[in-house]
Amino acid sequence: MIYTVTLNPSIDYILHVDTFYEGDLNRANEAAYYPGGKGINVSRVLSRLDIPNTALGFLGGFTGQFILDALEKETVQHQFIDTQQTTRINVKLKSSSESEINGPGPDISKEKQANLLQQVGQLNKDDYLVVAGSIPKAIPVTLYQEMAARCEQNEAHFVADTSGKALEALIGTKTFLLKPNHHELGQLFETEISSKEEAAYFARKLVKKGAKNVIVSMGGEGAILVTEDKAYVANVPKGTVKNSVGAGDSVVSGFLAGLVKTNDIKEAFAYGVAAGSATAFSDDLATEAFVEELRQQVNVETVN
Repeated sequence: MIYTVTLNPSIDYILHVDTFYEGDLNRANEAAYYPGGKGINVSRVLSRLDIPNTALGFLGGFTGQFILDALEKETVQHQFIDTQQTTRINVKLKSSSESEINGPGPDISKEKQANLLQQVGQLNKDDYLVVAGSIPKAIPVTLYQEMAARCEQNEAHFVADTSGKALEALIGTKTFLLKPNHHELGQLFETEISSKEEAAYFARKLVKKGAKNVIVSMGGEGAILVTEDKAYVANVPKGTVKNSVGAGDSVVSGFLAGLVKTNDIKEAFAYGVAAGSATAFSDDLATEAFVEELRQQVNVETVN
């Protein structure tokens, strides 16, 4: 079973306005509501790719119930811990430019953090745990480390799609997959990464420090996968970018789905790139049909 963790979910409330006038009344011509949060995105795409999974994390209030209802419609299993607080709403205003207002997250007690760790401690051998997104200020930055340790004890696979202090804290920890983009990887090593060769070089450093696989997404330039003994580069399909939200999460979903279906790391990488592109080229997250279509355009080559 694949489990995902979202520490600070949200409802993403998206408003489209032809022309935005600051300080005046504006009327949206289109609105949409989606369950938000990187781990939740991973779960939703996995479900669309016909891979059973269970979403973990913290939810509460009427907004939390909306997210639960939405996940059930997409056949995503869930075992969220009730915070007794209203889950946040993030407003995304799309006009000539895009603006965001993210709501504040809840205060998570030590008891509820311990409850989540207890859930993680119940994973079985060869299960996958995907932690995605940043760690809220109210939660220790070492929480993902503790989850990784429990996965190692149970011989489960730990996957992280995070950045900043949370990613830094995982260096030296045994992980099955790390998935930074090239900006996040550069920040980690206090440098700027502008080429695939540089991305592969610094990804290799993460492998030497305990990561079994590292995928570095580079936007329109493609992606790099570095394993313990090989490195691969993939192009991205052609298309018009409509949506950057969830594209990186979809790479993780596609990679894991491809691995479950084929047990081939190279094919899993190609499928992950196709899934990320399918989300980027869509108004919402990727669909299986679109991923399969774009997979035909993804070429993976082995590099030194």
